[in-house]
Parts: sequence; C-alpha cells; structure tokens
Amino acid sequence: MEVIAVFAPLIGAIAAGLFLEEKPAQFLTCLLMCVAATVSLFLFRDLCFLGAAPRTIELFNWISSGNLHVSWALKFDQLTAVMAVVVNVVSCAVHIYSVGYMHHDEHKARFMSYLSLFTFAMLMLVTAANFVQLFFGWEGVGLASYLLIGFWNHKESANAAAVKAFVMNRIGDFGLALGIFAVFMVFGTLDYDTVFAAAASKKDVMVTFMGHEFRALSLIALLLFIGAMGKSAQLGLHTWLPDAMEGPTPVSALIHAATMVTAGVFLVARMSPIYEYAPDVRQFITVVGALTALVAATIGVTQFDIKRVIAYSTMSQLGYMFFALGVSAYSAAIFHLFTHAFFKALLFLGAGSVIHAMSDEQDMRRMGGIWKLIPFTYGVMWIGSLALAGVPPLAGYFSKDMILEADFAAHSSVGEFAFWCGIAAAFLTAFYSWRLIFMTFHNQPRADEKVMAHVHESPLIMTIPLAVLAVGAVGAGWLYFKFVGEGRHEFWGNSLFVLEGDDTVGEAEHVPGMIKLLPTIVGAAGIALAFLFYMRERHLPAVMAGTFGRIHNLFYRKWYFDELYNIIGVVPAFAIGRALWKTGDGDVIDGLGPDGVAEAVQASSATARGMQTGYVYHYAFAMIIGIVLIVAGYICYFGGGY
Repeated sequence: MEVIAVFAPLIGAIAAGLFLEEKPAQFLTCLLMCVAATVSLFLFRDLCFLGAAPRTIELFNWISSGNLHVSWALKFDQLTAVMAVVVNVVSCAVHIYSVGYMHHDEHKARFMSYLSLFTFAMLMLVTAANFVQLFFGWEGVGLASYLLIGFWNHKESANAAAVKAFVMNRIGDFGLALGIFAVFMVFGTLDYDTVFAAAASKKDVMVTFMGHEFRALSLIALLLFIGAMGKSAQLGLHTWLPDAMEGPTPVSALIHAATMVTAGVFLVARMSPIYEYAPDVRQFITVVGALTALVAATIGVTQFDIKRVIAYSTMSQLGYMFFALGVSAYSAAIFHLFTHAFFKALLFLGAGSVIHAMSDEQDMRRMGGIWKLIPFTYGVMWIGSLALAGVPPLAGYFSKDMILEADFAAHSSVGEFAFWCGIAAAFLTAFYSWRLIFMTFHNQPRADEKVMAHVHESPLIMTIPLAVLAVGAVGAGWLYFKFVGEGRHEFWGNSLFVLEGDDTVGEAEHVPGMIKLLPTIVGAAGIALAFLFYMRERHLPAVMAGTFGRIHNLFYRKWYFDELYNIIGVVPAFAIGRALWKTGDGDVIDGLGPDGVAEAVQASSATARGMQTGYVYHYAFAMIIGIVLIVAGYICYFGGGY
C-alpha cells in the first residue's frame, strides 16, 4: 500500500508527460491521484487510529561510499500518514479541478504531468527515512514548482516569478545542505532513526564553524531552519511567494496552500529530537514565526489582487505554525498544517472559480455584485473565510486557538511575544478575509457590462473538488482535535519528540478562560470592522488610507522588501556581472586572448599586404635585404669557428 500511495503520481507524471494525449492524460493522472488519496486515507486510519506499528520499507541500497550508506526507503509513521493525507487528498482535488479550469489551455497534458511530478516529489520528501532522500524530495519540489509557476511561459511576469522563486529557494536550500553536511560530520550517518536516537548524547558536543565554536545541535538546527525559511516563505526569504501567483490558480492551491510551503514546517517537526536540544534556536524560530504572521497580515489588508491576498494569508498562517514549533508545540503546528490545507486550498480554488467567472479578472476593485450569480462559489468562500478567521466550530478555530494557547502557556518572553503577535494577526486576518468577501461578491458591480454578462457558476468538474475541501474545512478541526487535543500525545507515538518540561500543548489546557476566548473576540471584531468599512461606510477605507498615508504605503509596498533586496542584492549583482562581462571577459580575457591575437594577426597581415606592390625592383630590393640579413646572421653565429 505504501508504494502505491507514493509512486502512483510518478506513473501518472511519466505517462502524461511522454506518451499520452490531453484527454487520456487528464483521466489517468486524476485516476492515479484518486487511488493514491484513497490508499493514504487507509494508511492514516491504520497508523493513527487502529494502532498499527510504524514501519520503514527499504526499496534498495542507494548510495554506499566509505562510511556513507544510504538506502532508498519509505518511512511511514503517524507524522508521515498525516502529511500523506494532506498531500494526496488536496492534490487529488486540484487534479480534478484542473480538468475544468485548464479547459482552454493548449498544453493540458504537460500541466497534469507537472502536477503529478510535484506530488511525487512532495511525497518523497515526507516519506524520507534519511537526509539524502529528504534532500532529493526537497529539490524535486523546487524544480516542479519552478515548472508550474512559469507554466504560462509566454508571460514575462510568469517567467520572472519562476526564476525568483527558484533563486530565493536556493538560498534556503544552501543552508539545508550545510545542515545535512553537519549532521553527517557530527553523527557519522544520515539515517533518521540513528541520528534521533543519538541526539541526546550529542547535546554538549561543540564544533567549529566559520572560525567560531558552536553547540553542534544548535548549529544543525539553525542551518536546517534556514532551509525551512526558504520553502515556507518566512520573513526574509518570503518575497517569492506573492509573485508565484503568476502561475495557474490550481498551482497556487496545491503548492502555495497545502504542500510545498508546509515542507519547512514538516522538516522542523520531523527533526524535533534535534530541536528539543537546541532551545536557543527554537526561540529564534518563535520570533521569526511571530513577525512573519504579523507582517504578512499587515500586507494582506492593503492588497487588491484576490490571489495575492490569499497568498499573504498563507504566509501569515505559516508564521503561526512556526511560532508553535518554536515553543515545542509540534502537534499543534501539524494540526494547523492539516486544517489549513483544506480551507486554504478551498479559498484558492474558490478564487479560481471567481476568476473563471469574471473572465480572468483578479483585481477585486473590478468585481462586486456577483454573489447571486455564483452562489455555490460564494458559499464555499464563506466557509473557507470562516475557517481562516478561526470562527467556531470550523477547522481553523481548533488549530489556531491551540497554537495561541500553547504559546501563552510557554511562560516565556518569546512565547508571550508570539501570542500577542498572533492575536494581532488574528484580528487582521478576519478583517482582510471579509474585505475579500465584501469587495468580491457584494455591493454594486464594478466590472463592465460585457464581463458581467458572462458571469456564471463553474462546472461540476470544478465545484465537486470545492465541495470535498469544504467538508474538510468544516469537519477536519473537530475530528482531529478529538484525538490530539487536550495534550494527548499517544496519537503521535514516537514521530514527535518533546522533552518532559516542554509540553506546552498539555499546559495550554490550563490557561485562563479569557486567553481562550480572546482569539474569537478579536476575530469577530475584525469581521465587524470589515463590514463597517466595505458594506456600511464605504468611504472609510479611502479616509484611513489618506490619514495614515505613510503606514498604508508601507503595507501596500510590502514593507519595501523587494526594493531593499533590489538595492542590496540585485543592483550590485548586475553591476558585478557587467564588470566581469565587459572588463574581465571582454577587455582582459578576450582582449589578451582570442580577440587580441586576431587583431595582432590582422595588423601584421595588413603590414605584409602593404609590401605586395607588384613592382619588380621592390621585390629585388627585398631579396637583397634578405640575403644580407641571412649572411650577417650566419657570420655572427658561426664567425667564432674561423
């Protein structure tokens, strides 16, 4: 069963990419994803609910070089089972949805192949039993995301976004690679089980890195987290995520809602036996996650592209997951990852349905007045927004509240900082979620009559996946909380490791009642404020933007991260590149090398050519000069012998 769950998407990717026409490719990839999703649900039931023993299935010996021995193996435990359900179920919904959404595209088979290839790479990442296999899946996900973001390669903006995502992720991946090297240096192996079993014995080991002494586990944890920052768009390495919305909407739902961006969260959770012995790094993760959640939320309230609003929402929710990881609330982070996958994929695909209805319009300022024309899409967008805002009893309420309560229960300065950042982000999340709903669906239509005349509900092939995800957005939180809430750790077995004094999820049950109510209160306040601004007093947003112009501009311009990186990174890189190209390569290497030699030959040839006058006395004179030189040279060389 495990092999089917992982390799079915690969078979679909190869067949669709190399052999099949459009219709067969769509049918086969969707069928195989349905099979993989079904098998994943059975594995989830067996491992998480029926108490089946975790297992590692070794397929073959992959690398054997000196002390390095790496097998290609599939590790299935409770954490893997949860991730496999997220990846395969959401990917299955996206595959089916894509049949309708990409109906008019000329390259449907290639698109379906890329989707399945991405799914396989993600599954390799989450089922890896060692660091090398993890890195294989990690880089495979990066490659597939590059192909999918830039799928519409006739658009310059899509090409630029794909390159930006690829380059920004390479920065993080460099840290991940260094972390893997450090693991092998310290532990002498790259096998998960061996490394995790020896982690406690290495907690006081010191290593030298860049001329300084560091605790080995702290250094490893920090380097691995740098990799997680890139994939999961944490503050500093996040600028690729909103630009990645240039890809088709199903790509946004699959990659930037439920799967690739959660790879970093999975990585830290999987490495919990290492992170538990690196408390200083966990504090850093808490602060980065808290700032990410808050900064992304402030940007989201000012954006007008419907997909970019949801993208910044994704970045903000990833921040929640990381500041949960930072206080050892690994189960709460994975819980939010699980619920977030359903309601965020629902929002992205719902946004795709709106874009489909609005003739590819994405600017919310050109929408409005369409809720009666696309009632099903309107309904599922409500469900997704309620779950995102943490309104009970939908999925987001359970997982977001668990994270906030765990951070408060950490009783640390960074935990309290993350809690209040999370509360502020919760208020802003509710506000921009309903800003999106009201601007998109309500009030008077702002699109032209031609567009409004063609507004229609999406076909069944698109609405059925929306319905499936809506069920998850409604019920996944309650079902999951029933088994993992209230500090119950037996659900996870040995897949997550928490030191005895770091059980913040268990302590979260004892926080004051007001702390438990506060997220819901601020969420309701955010919704009420959005209603006031965009339904009752619609002049207020312009008034606020004018009154707080500098702050609004800061948020609207995304805290100037792109401009900053352009100044400190892009412009100097182009200047250095131009100097190396024009001066180094052109003037020095080519000037002294092939170009210089060619010019010298041309000059000497021109001189010699000038001597060919056609006059006999010139040639006779030249011959005489030559004879004189030969004789003089002979006498000089051999003159000493006479």
